Amino acid sequence: MLAELAAANAAFQVVKQFVQNGREIADCADKVATYVNATEDLRKRAEKKKRSPFASNDLEEFMHLEKFKKQEEELKELMIWHGRPNLWTDWLNYQAVARKNRQAAIAAQRKRNKQIIEIIIISVLLMAGFVGLAALVWWAIYLKGL
Repeated sequence: MLAELAAANAAFQVVKQFVQNGREIADCADKVATYVNATEDLRKRAEKKKRSPFASNDLEEFMHLEKFKKQEEELKELMIWHGRPNLWTDWLNYQAVARKNRQAAIAAQRKRNKQIIEIIIISVLLMAGFVGLAALVWWAIYLKGL
Protein backbone atom coordinates (compact mmCIF):
# COMPACT_ATOMS: atom_id res chain seq x y z
CA MET A 1 0.00 0.00 0.00
CA LEU A 2 2.79 2.42 0.84
CA ALA A 3 4.45 1.95 -2.55
CA GLU A 4 1.25 2.81 -4.42
CA LEU A 5 0.63 5.75 -2.13
CA ALA A 6 4.12 7.15 -2.58
CA ALA A 7 4.01 6.67 -6.36
CA ALA A 8 0.62 8.34 -6.66
CA ASN A 9 1.55 11.31 -4.50
CA ALA A 10 4.86 11.86 -6.28
CA ALA A 11 3.27 11.60 -9.71
CA PHE A 12 0.46 13.99 -8.78
CA GLN A 13 2.93 16.57 -7.46
CA VAL A 14 4.92 16.37 -10.70
CA VAL A 15 1.77 16.89 -12.78
CA LYS A 16 0.72 19.83 -10.63
CA GLN A 17 4.20 21.38 -10.87
CA PHE A 18 4.28 20.93 -14.66
CA VAL A 19 1.01 22.80 -15.07
CA GLN A 20 2.01 25.54 -12.61
CA ASN A 21 5.18 26.06 -14.63
CA GLY A 22 3.10 26.62 -17.75
CA ARG A 23 3.72 23.25 -19.36
CA GLU A 24 1.08 21.12 -21.03
CA ILE A 25 -0.51 18.13 -19.33
CA ALA A 26 0.55 16.07 -22.34
CA ASP A 27 4.19 16.75 -21.41
CA CYS A 28 3.73 14.74 -18.21
CA ALA A 29 1.39 12.04 -19.52
CA ASP A 30 3.62 9.32 -18.10
CA LYS A 31 3.20 10.80 -14.61
CA VAL A 32 -0.58 10.97 -15.06
CA ALA A 33 -0.49 7.28 -16.04
CA THR A 34 1.65 6.48 -12.98
CA TYR A 35 -0.81 8.34 -10.77
CA VAL A 36 -3.84 6.57 -12.25
CA ASN A 37 -2.24 3.12 -12.06
CA ALA A 38 -1.18 3.59 -8.44
CA THR A 39 -4.59 4.84 -7.35
CA GLU A 40 -6.30 2.01 -9.21
CA ASP A 41 -4.02 -0.55 -7.53
CA LEU A 42 -4.83 0.90 -4.13
CA ARG A 43 -8.56 0.87 -4.89
CA LYS A 44 -8.36 -2.78 -5.97
CA ARG A 45 -6.54 -3.67 -2.78
CA ALA A 46 -9.16 -1.85 -0.70
CA GLU A 47 -11.95 -3.63 -2.58
CA LYS A 48 -10.33 -7.02 -1.96
CA LYS A 49 -10.02 -6.18 1.72
CA LYS A 50 -13.65 -5.13 1.83
CA ARG A 51 -14.77 -8.47 0.36
CA SER A 52 -12.58 -10.51 2.68
CA PRO A 53 -14.35 -11.82 5.79
CA PHE A 54 -11.15 -11.41 7.81
CA ALA A 55 -10.46 -7.80 6.88
CA SER A 56 -11.05 -5.01 9.31
CA ASN A 57 -12.03 -1.47 8.45
CA ASP A 58 -8.81 0.38 7.87
CA LEU A 59 -9.22 4.08 8.57
CA GLU A 60 -5.81 4.88 7.13
CA GLU A 61 -6.66 3.28 3.80
CA PHE A 62 -9.99 5.08 3.72
CA MET A 63 -8.29 8.42 4.33
CA HIS A 64 -5.82 7.76 1.52
CA LEU A 65 -8.69 7.00 -0.83
CA GLU A 66 -10.35 10.25 0.21
CA LYS A 67 -7.10 12.09 -0.53
CA PHE A 68 -7.05 10.49 -3.98
CA LYS A 69 -10.59 11.71 -4.60
CA LYS A 70 -9.47 15.25 -3.79
CA GLN A 71 -6.43 14.89 -6.04
CA GLU A 72 -8.60 13.57 -8.87
CA GLU A 73 -10.82 16.63 -8.49
CA GLU A 74 -7.72 18.82 -8.77
CA LEU A 75 -6.59 16.83 -11.82
CA LYS A 76 -10.02 17.36 -13.35
CA GLU A 77 -9.73 21.10 -12.80
CA LEU A 78 -6.22 21.12 -14.28
CA MET A 79 -7.44 19.29 -17.37
CA ILE A 80 -10.45 21.56 -17.74
CA TRP A 81 -8.63 24.86 -17.25
CA HIS A 82 -5.19 24.08 -18.67
CA GLY A 83 -5.97 21.42 -21.25
CA ARG A 84 -7.76 21.48 -24.56
CA PRO A 85 -11.55 21.62 -24.74
CA ASN A 86 -13.25 18.34 -23.70
CA LEU A 87 -9.96 16.90 -22.44
CA TRP A 88 -11.55 15.70 -19.19
CA THR A 89 -14.49 13.96 -20.88
CA ASP A 90 -12.17 12.41 -23.45
CA TRP A 91 -9.95 11.23 -20.58
CA LEU A 92 -12.92 9.65 -18.79
CA ASN A 93 -14.01 7.91 -22.00
CA TYR A 94 -10.47 6.68 -22.60
CA GLN A 95 -10.25 5.32 -19.05
CA ALA A 96 -13.57 3.49 -19.47
CA VAL A 97 -12.40 1.85 -22.71
CA ALA A 98 -9.01 0.98 -21.21
CA ARG A 99 -10.68 -0.53 -18.13
CA LYS A 100 -12.94 -2.68 -20.32
CA ASN A 101 -9.93 -3.80 -22.36
CA ARG A 102 -8.00 -4.73 -19.20
CA GLN A 103 -10.99 -6.66 -17.86
CA ALA A 104 -11.36 -8.47 -21.19
CA ALA A 105 -7.64 -9.32 -21.17
CA ILE A 106 -7.90 -10.64 -17.61
CA ALA A 107 -10.94 -12.74 -18.56
CA ALA A 108 -9.12 -14.10 -21.61
CA GLN A 109 -6.08 -14.97 -19.47
CA ARG A 110 -8.27 -16.77 -16.94
CA LYS A 111 -9.94 -18.69 -19.76
CA ARG A 112 -6.53 -19.70 -21.16
CA ASN A 113 -5.36 -20.77 -17.71
CA LYS A 114 -8.51 -22.84 -17.25
CA GLN A 115 -7.97 -24.50 -20.63
CA ILE A 116 -4.36 -25.28 -19.77
CA ILE A 117 -5.40 -26.83 -16.47
CA GLU A 118 -8.05 -28.90 -18.25
CA ILE A 119 -5.48 -30.13 -20.78
CA ILE A 120 -3.08 -31.06 -17.99
CA ILE A 121 -5.80 -32.94 -16.10
CA ILE A 122 -6.92 -34.80 -19.23
CA SER A 123 -3.29 -35.68 -20.04
CA VAL A 124 -2.67 -37.00 -16.54
CA LEU A 125 -5.88 -39.04 -16.64
CA LEU A 126 -4.97 -40.46 -20.07
CA MET A 127 -1.50 -41.38 -18.89
CA ALA A 128 -2.94 -42.96 -15.75
CA GLY A 129 -5.37 -44.90 -17.97
CA PHE A 130 -2.56 -46.14 -20.20
CA VAL A 131 -0.49 -47.14 -17.19
CA GLY A 132 -3.50 -48.95 -15.73
CA LEU A 133 -4.17 -50.67 -19.05
CA ALA A 134 -0.52 -51.69 -19.33
CA ALA A 135 -0.62 -53.05 -15.78
CA LEU A 136 -3.81 -54.95 -16.56
CA VAL A 137 -2.26 -56.46 -19.70
CA TRP A 138 0.91 -57.36 -17.81
CA TRP A 139 -1.15 -58.89 -15.01
CA ALA A 140 -3.22 -60.94 -17.52
CA ILE A 141 -0.06 -62.17 -19.24
CA TYR A 142 1.56 -62.97 -15.91
CA LEU A 143 -1.45 -65.01 -14.78
CA LYS A 144 -1.53 -66.96 -18.05
CA GLY A 145 2.17 -67.64 -17.66
CA LEU A 146 1.59 -69.39 -14.30
